[in-house]
This record gives sequence, structure tokens and C-alpha cells, in this order.
Amino acid sequence: MEREAAIQKLSNLINKDLRELADAYKVTVFTDSGGKNKGWAGHVLEKHLGLGINSSRRPNAGSWELKLVSLENQKRRGLRFKETMAVTMINPDKVRQTDFEDSHLLAKLKRVVIGARIWESTQEERSIFYGVTTFDLLDDPEIYNQIKADYDLVRGTIRTRGFSALKSEMGKYIQPRTKGRGHGSTSRAFYARKPFLNEFVLPLFSQEE
Repeated sequence: MEREAAIQKLSNLINKDLRELADAYKVTVFTDSGGKNKGWAGHVLEKHLGLGINSSRRPNAGSWELKLVSLENQKRRGLRFKETMAVTMINPDKVRQTDFEDSHLLAKLKRVVIGARIWESTQEERSIFYGVTTFDLLDDPEIYNQIKADYDLVRGTIRTRGFSALKSEMGKYIQPRTKGRGHGSTSRAFYARKPFLNEFVLPLFSQEE
């Protein structure tokens, strides 16, 4: 699907309840055992666009990447990102061998379609689709250079000190962090930090209104 067509189709969801769409598309939100499918809202968007559920390091629509982010209303600051945004898993061998220009991190951030939902509670009884926007990393040299520096820090750490030396404190815009169930997880992924998202991505939604 072309990116422009996807944006238009997602725009038709604005102000609609993704929780109702999850039922319509038969997307699991809570399992029979009470566990939560944390990626359910993103799966709803993928179903709506006719895309396969993507867990690979390549952009899930070929030439562009689809992301779903959660916003929450904070009493004093209004809408803000609820959490960091997972970008792609870190394969230590691949990162060690790959320059940023050829990395999966850059491939994921080159051309992104970002949908936003309003998070209301852990019960997920309702979640209104707030809007859709685009983010193209190559459009802003300053952001590009900083994310490259964040990647190079991770790469250099893996090369000199090993994968286990990665810490979530690393990186200004992009951080390496554990991903997976439980505090004992050894998997790591690149995440976009909340301050970066609130400063550079959140304003893009108001521009689309």
C-alpha cells in the first residue's frame, strides 16, 4: 500500500474507538488467562490497512514503517506520550558490523506513519484514535545526526564492552532498553525516548488537524 493511501485510510479512524474495532477485527486485547496483548492497538491498525502483523526489522509496509503510539492526558501538561516508542530489536552481531547508514534503525525511521491513540486505563475499555502523521528522519539533519550518534554509542559499547554493557541511560533521543517479559530479559531494543517524542513528534499531530 502506498503511504498516502494508508494515511487517508487511517484518517477515517479519527475519533473512533479502537477497542470496538479490535472486536470487529478479532484482535485479542486480553487473553483467557487475563494477560494483555500490549500491541493490540497497533495490530488493529495493521488489520485496518490490510498489512500483516510485523515483527521483523524491515519496515512493515515495504518503503515505510507503521507505528502506533499511546497518548495520555496529564492534568498539568495536557496530552503527552504515555511511554517510549519501540523502534527495532538490537541484534548485537548485526549492530557491531553495520554502519548507521545501513542499519535497521535508520530503515525503520526513514519514512514513518505514526498513528496515535488516547490511553485511558489499564482496563482498555475504550481507546479513541487521536490522529495520524508522518515522520521522515532524513528531513532533519540535526535530528538525524543525534540519532546517528546514539546508534554509534550503542555500537561502540557493544564492540568494546559487550552487549551486556548496554544501559537505558545511553542515548539522547534513542536508548537501548530491555524488551520482553520479566525483569530478567536479556533482549534489547532501540526505543525513542519520551522527551524526544513530546518535542519533535507530538507537535506534528496538531499540524495535521
